[in-house]
Amino acid sequence: MEVRDLLQILKRWWWLIVLPAVAAGAYAAASYHAPAPAYAASLRYTAGQPAGLADTTGYDPNYYRWLTSEYIVTALKDWVPTRTFAQAVSAELDSQGTSLPAGALAGALGADNSRSILVVYVTWGDPAQAAAILGAATTVLQRDNAAVFPQLGGLAAVVQPLDTPAVGPLAPSLRSRLDPLLKAALGLAVGAALALAAHYLDPFVRSRRELEALGLSVLGEIPRGRR
Repeated sequence: MEVRDLLQILKRWWWLIVLPAVAAGAYAAASYHAPAPAYAASLRYTAGQPAGLADTTGYDPNYYRWLTSEYIVTALKDWVPTRTFAQAVSAELDSQGTSLPAGALAGALGADNSRSILVVYVTWGDPAQAAAILGAATTVLQRDNAAVFPQLGGLAAVVQPLDTPAVGPLAPSLRSRLDPLLKAALGLAVGAALALAAHYLDPFVRSRRELEALGLSVLGEIPRGRR
């Protein structure tokens, strides 16, 4: 199919292409809701072995302290996204007079680490509550780690916040901002597919070229203005 054939299809079936795009665009505009404001909060921690854990004799104690710190931080990072951690944070918040369900907290909490530094993230719709969630998470990290990790021998690891919670607005996702345009583009693609299908199923001969493509000779044409 040549470019001029595509242009003829566009000229003949333009309405079939435009209508789905207009309908999709109108639906997207009517159903569009601005994304709810969201806030991101984070807090960094360092962690080390329990104060009562004896150093291994015969080796450099500082080396093993740093190595143990990395192991503890990695374990804490894996604990933060779990539902048990979210339940403990929810219970701590409830004791402070703030009731937030554990299911919502489980999806809002995340963590990462770089060697001996743990970073806990919270994504939440209220900045004050985001800071409160991080405060409760700090309490849980410091208070409950010995009960979660039997490797600590019943002694709580030392978990120390390095700063105060940093809370800031979170930019809306690219998809939420482009959603109306994406729906209109999808409607345009559907319209183009319908136009091609209509052209393929069209039983009428509309040009000299179509007859010649069938191997037929054209003896003459009636100008459009005289039909």
